[in-house]
Amino acid sequence: MKMSLRGVACCLLSYLVLVEAMFMDLGEQEERCIIEDIPEGTLVTGYFLLEPWDLKQSSGLPQMGMTTTVRDPGNEVLMTKRYGKHGKFTFTSHASGQHLLCFQTNSTSFSVFAKEKLKLHLDVQMGEHPIERGSEKTKENLHTMEESLNHMIDQMMYITRQQDQQREREEVFRQNSEDTNRSVLWWSVVQTTILLSVGFWQMNRLKDFFIEKKLI
Repeated sequence: MKMSLRGVACCLLSYLVLVEAMFMDLGEQEERCIIEDIPEGTLVTGYFLLEPWDLKQSSGLPQMGMTTTVRDPGNEVLMTKRYGKHGKFTFTSHASGQHLLCFQTNSTSFSVFAKEKLKLHLDVQMGEHPIERGSEKTKENLHTMEESLNHMIDQMMYITRQQDQQREREEVFRQNSEDTNRSVLWWSVVQTTILLSVGFWQMNRLKDFFIEKKLI
């Protein structure tokens, strides 16, 4: 029975979807943004850590902070909040499309950090049950497995919503293409009708002219 549970745990963990973290460099009061394509109704959780590039030379980093701003596809602000040098932010998307996640450094002493480059570690997770930092170390293996399974299910739901979003975009594109083709077809019919009408009118005018001049 114990071996069976271990086998199930290995299988579940092998299907776990991992989210890649990223990092970027920032200066004092500098803002950097990333773009995330997020389906409607998706819970997004982000973790960040701000630290200097040279850990040995920095002495006042606790004064540093981070302002996080999130804008939806319509450029409306979903959230904006000021944090310390590390923290966690969450928001739920209200519309499908590209969201702008912006991060700006701030401090209580501008002169100290004016020339210092900082490194921002960023990890953005999408799903209803993001895995909390350090959960593998502080919880039992069974609970960790449960968290991983919930995270995997939410990632699958996120992928499903993305597929639905792509299908909606394809349907809109196909409808626009059909409308355009229909408009081109009708315009061709109108042009042909006008040309034929003009030609018929010219032939009648020439015929009347020849009859009037007694040429035929």
